[in-house]
Amino acid sequence: MAGKIKNAGTAGEDPGADLINRGGETADSLITYYLSEETALREISYLTVRDFAESRMTEKKSVFIASMAHVTTEAEAQAFVGKIRAEYPDARHNVYAYSLYNGGVPVRRFSDDGEPKGTAGMPVLDAIEKAGVTDAAVVVTRYFGGILLGASGLTRAYSNSATDVIRESGTVKMVMARKFVLSFGYEMYGKLNMLLDDRKIIKEPPVFGSDVTLTVAVPEADAGRLIRDINDATSALCHIVPGEKGFCNIE
Repeated sequence: MAGKIKNAGTAGEDPGADLINRGGETADSLITYYLSEETALREISYLTVRDFAESRMTEKKSVFIASMAHVTTEAEAQAFVGKIRAEYPDARHNVYAYSLYNGGVPVRRFSDDGEPKGTAGMPVLDAIEKAGVTDAAVVVTRYFGGILLGASGLTRAYSNSATDVIRESGTVKMVMARKFVLSFGYEMYGKLNMLLDDRKIIKEPPVFGSDVTLTVAVPEADAGRLIRDINDATSALCHIVPGEKGFCNIE
C-alpha cells in the first residue's frame, strides 16, 4: 500500500526521539524499546472525513447546500469558509462550524452568520461531534425561500444538512505512526514486500541503489512486532532506522 504520513511532526512528547537522535539502532534494540513494558504504546487515533463533499436539501422552499472539507488548522478551516462564501456570494447565510484535533487539544468554532442565535452554527457543530469526526469543516449555505422556518425548523434543517454531508463524505481512521527506513539486499525484496503487504503497511516508493531502501509508516503500537518479524524474515540483515512520526490514514 503506497502512501505518506499526514501531519508529520505533531505536537507533544516523542517517546522515540532518543532513537532518532542517535541515528538509528540495531533491530534488537528497537524491538526491546517498542515491546518493553516501560515504553508500551497504546494506539492513538481519531476519525476524520475523507475529503470534500456536498449535499443539498430543501425545506419549505429554502435551499440548504452543505459543503464539507478535511482541514487540519484554523487557517485551512477559515480559508474553506471563505472559498464557499465566494462560490455563493448571493446567499443570505453561510453558516459554518469546524472541529480540529490540534495535537489532542481540541479546537471547535461555529458561526450562525446572521441566523437567530443557537439555531444554525451550534447544530452544525453538534452534528460533527455526534459523528465522532474531527479535522473537519462544514459550511451550510442557505437560500431563503420566503417561508419562515421558526427556531426549531432552522435547527433541524441545519443539523440534517450537516449530518447528510458528513455521511456523503465518509470517514477514515487516522493513527499515530512512525516512519522507518529499511535498507536491505535485493534478494530480500520479494519476501519483505510480501510481509509488508500482508500486514497492510503503508509504503513509499522504493529506492533502488546498491541496496533497496524502503520507507514505511507503522502504527507505533505495532512497531515492535513488525520490527521483530522483519528481523526474523531477513536473519537480522535488514538495517532499520526510525524517523519522524505523525498521523497516517491506515485504510
